[in-house]
Amino acid sequence: MAIRAIREFGDPVLEKTAKPVAEMTARYTELIEDMLETMYDAGGVGLAAPQVGILRRIVVIDVSEDGSDPIILINPEIVETSGEQTGMEGCLSLPGKQGQVTRPNYVKVKAYDQNMQPVEKEGTELLARAFCHEIDHLNGHVYTEFMEGELQDVGEAAPEEVEE
Repeated sequence: MAIRAIREFGDPVLEKTAKPVAEMTARYTELIEDMLETMYDAGGVGLAAPQVGILRRIVVIDVSEDGSDPIILINPEIVETSGEQTGMEGCLSLPGKQGQVTRPNYVKVKAYDQNMQPVEKEGTELLARAFCHEIDHLNGHVYTEFMEGELQDVGEAAPEEVEE
């Protein structure tokens, strides 16, 4: 396993649509392992293959406190959403920045696992946000496109949180 360089905002690869994975190969297995290691090393909860320069529809997510529950999604599609949540969102491709984004509060995804077996995953709150955020990356979108207000430096209080 290896830590890969994370492409940063402005890199043209982040604006491209990733291609489906037709079959699992040793190369994709290695990519998934590297993506998990890269995500954990960077302190993130999700990473899409385009963020490491690979235009394939592969996403890794782990919203657990201790990194014990990785979710691997190959060719994911959102099939159902409901509710709404608005909150601060960050991205490993925009280090040190965050912005307010409204997302569904519940998301159901269908995809394939690392063995190319069909899976359905459901999530609320942070997991729902992560599903949307990472699948957006596969479609060439970064959260700044959906942001309400200005991009903020991490640690900077949001306007509604400023005490007077």
